Amino acid sequence: MFYSKSVEERIADRMAQRKPLEEGKTFEHGPAKFVFVSLIAAVVLMHVVGLAVVMALH
Repeated sequence: MFYSKSVEERIADRMAQRKPLEEGKTFEHGPAKFVFVSLIAAVVLMHVVGLAVVMALH
């Protein structure tokens, strides 16, 4: 009487409604892309600043 779909069935239904991924599109989730790009930029910036400090002290 109060049948509800299992979590697996709901996920399968949701996945079936999604369009296929486009070629070269890695991140569908905007915030995940923002976090990834921010972390990469922070690492590059830290390397550049660290290199500049080492060169200034040497």
